[in-house]
Amino acid sequence: MESSLSLKGHFLIAMPGMEDPNFSDTVLCICEHTPNGSVGVVVNRIYPSVSVKDIYQELRIDYIPEAGAVPVHFGGPVHMNEIFILHGPPFGWEACLRITPNLGMSNTRDILEAIAMGRGPESYIIALGCSGWGANQIETEMMQNVWLSCPLSEYIIFDLSLEERWEEALRKMGINPALLSDTAGHA
Repeated sequence: MESSLSLKGHFLIAMPGMEDPNFSDTVLCICEHTPNGSVGVVVNRIYPSVSVKDIYQELRIDYIPEAGAVPVHFGGPVHMNEIFILHGPPFGWEACLRITPNLGMSNTRDILEAIAMGRGPESYIIALGCSGWGANQIETEMMQNVWLSCPLSEYIIFDLSLEERWEEALRKMGINPALLSDTAGHA
């Protein structure tokens, strides 16, 4: 059962002082957040030299040309050999985790084959890897001024360019990115 403090369905937005190069200037979609830990997918970073065509060929999945040109996102430094698909409806795939009423995460072959043939969800990103945190790790990092959080936006994930996502997520919170500092104040 989700608590009212769950970050599931929220963005984690890296603060300017983020020292971990895996997460510098990133926006993550939190797919699950429980007392035991959390999992998320970076939504604003891609592998520049990899396309989903490479994945289809490796897995021997037939695909239409348009589906082969889709970039592959860097989902995070955990399970980097696994595929994670953030997507809009439909949600009837073999192992679909509903994140919000309009967003799910799947990582099964059935959705990948459907996307390859142009029969999958209209909105999606395909990522290699995910991001994971242990119990209370996100909360601790937020108290250390590493992350900001706000409810996610499918518009930011699916409709904006990679370069716009970090700044737009901050603007969604009412923050001018140019004025954001990495210095924390503690009363």
